[in-house]
Amino acid sequence: MTHTFLIEPGRWTLHGSWLERHGLPITVKGKILVAWSRDDWFTMVTKLVFPNTDREEISFQYKGRLDSGERRYSFVLQHSLLGRVEGEGWVAPDSIVQRYWVLGDRQRRSGFETMVRLDDNKYYLSSGILSGHYLTSAMEATLERQLE
Repeated sequence: MTHTFLIEPGRWTLHGSWLERHGLPITVKGKILVAWSRDDWFTMVTKLVFPNTDREEISFQYKGRLDSGERRYSFVLQHSLLGRVEGEGWVAPDSIVQRYWVLGDRQRRSGFETMVRLDDNKYYLSSGILSGHYLTSAMEATLERQLE
């Protein structure tokens, strides 16, 4: 498997743009920490900040399981905007694709993320959050691995 993001423990930075339905793109920056336990469970903690705005930061806390040799995984997520979330992911040859849905949500909110591998230390992220059938926000960013 050629992926380093998610598949290997590590620290990553995120730089990009956040878009909402009726607004202009705003700068988003973040940090991501990926850790693995011995029994094929991963945790991923992400914190997004919006420099030079009064927008609150967004945090994500993932816990998931990817068995050795498998390409599909499931996860639970605590999302600071959405609450309790469940999801699934696929590890494709050149990308990692995730889909998630908010538990017990009357607005039927869900989301997706695609991380495309550019090289061992860089990925391109495209993501979105939907409410019912409508896209409410999107993010495009570059993820870069922090080498120790």
